[in-house]
Amino acid sequence: MIGKIFKAYDVRATYPAPLNEEAGWKVGYATGQFLKQANGQGTVVVSRDHRPAAPSMAEALIRGLRAAEMDVIDLGRCDTSIQYFAVPFLKAVGGVQCTASHNPIRYIGYKISREQAKPVGADSGLKEIEQIARGITGDCPPPVGKLEQRDIWAEYRKHILRFMGELPRPLKLFVDVCNGCGTALLDKVFRDIPNLQIIAVNDKWTDQWAHEPNPLVAENMIPTQEGVRQHKADLGACFDGDADRCMLVDDKGDLCGCDHLTALLAGHFVKDNPGTTIVYDLRSSKVVPETITALGAKPAMSKVGHVNIKALLRETDGIVGGELSGHFYFKHNNFADSGAITLATVLGMLSRSKQSLGQQIAAFRKYPQSGEINFHIDDKQALMNKLETELGKGAEILHLDGLTIDRFEDTSGGGWWFNLRASNTEPLVRLNAEARDQATLKKLLADLKPYLGEPAKEGH
Repeated sequence: MIGKIFKAYDVRATYPAPLNEEAGWKVGYATGQFLKQANGQGTVVVSRDHRPAAPSMAEALIRGLRAAEMDVIDLGRCDTSIQYFAVPFLKAVGGVQCTASHNPIRYIGYKISREQAKPVGADSGLKEIEQIARGITGDCPPPVGKLEQRDIWAEYRKHILRFMGELPRPLKLFVDVCNGCGTALLDKVFRDIPNLQIIAVNDKWTDQWAHEPNPLVAENMIPTQEGVRQHKADLGACFDGDADRCMLVDDKGDLCGCDHLTALLAGHFVKDNPGTTIVYDLRSSKVVPETITALGAKPAMSKVGHVNIKALLRETDGIVGGELSGHFYFKHNNFADSGAITLATVLGMLSRSKQSLGQQIAAFRKYPQSGEINFHIDDKQALMNKLETELGKGAEILHLDGLTIDRFEDTSGGGWWFNLRASNTEPLVRLNAEARDQATLKKLLADLKPYLGEPAKEGH
């Protein structure tokens, strides 16, 4: 059962089977042993999200950590990104958030970090933790490490609001916090800010969520879009369950593409950091590297996934990074992601600008995009080999993450590119495509249909 709960980037599964308190203390004990091997005995920061299983699963994790002779600071119910602030702030050797992010309510899990909030994924320690957990037998040993409860909201608020600064122009913000950890963020960080009016929905702690806390599903963004239009807000925001992601809506109620938002943020951060590196995920619009280069900065393309983007941002000493999933990463947040910092930064930019958010984003809505489309494919590698052979001749081919075939500079044929990535957990491939014009994109998707078949239904 232990093997079924370890994923590429975290521990995650349904509760109470296969992930329950018995597995939870083993994950805690194994994490403590791993962190102790890397840094010696020290303190681990633990926090949890809003799910019904989170309190008991966090407690089980803490029992295991303390049994492994690690001291624990328990922050209680918080957003995941507080971990990335708290671990270095409290001089801890690591941290664990008990969460299942945007997954349905029956899921639970653990996101693990090392010193300086460095992520622990399959290639950076999670396999070792799994191996240790697999070898554990018997009952949980008695606790040795100390346990302390701490409240660091005041310090966390100061950290986040540094990215915003003062708001010279009044703004109206509409927020859907999805009955999740964004509830605490609103109350502890964004309330009582001069010139900021907040209208919030689904902002109560409850086990009966208004909708699944996944802003990547189009229907889950409808309350935010409708709220912006109804209240004539300057922008809208929708947090995912553990509030490390924040998807934005402009003043017209239109979704802000996260690649377009990366380009917008690049212009903001490059002003004070000329020549810096901006990291973007390979599914992003061509407008992103074009914009970064035009700003005199260095574009750095990354594989998808928070572990990969954080590592590349740290390696290049980049100032900011963006991912299509809604994660944005900041050098001055220990190279980690934060939905709160994303929102705070955009609020500050918007208040100091004479343009609306829609006007600013419009400059980057340059090329037609397919969005991410899923297809059921059993033999994923055979499909990619066939596509590369039959469509890739004379094109730029990338294998950074799946298959990218790039003919964007071939303007005689309109110019296009696409990326096809295999899902790690399902018999699915994920397609992202872009072209210089709508007709070329339509033809590209038609040419790909015989290979891919009909799209999978959303959520399947």
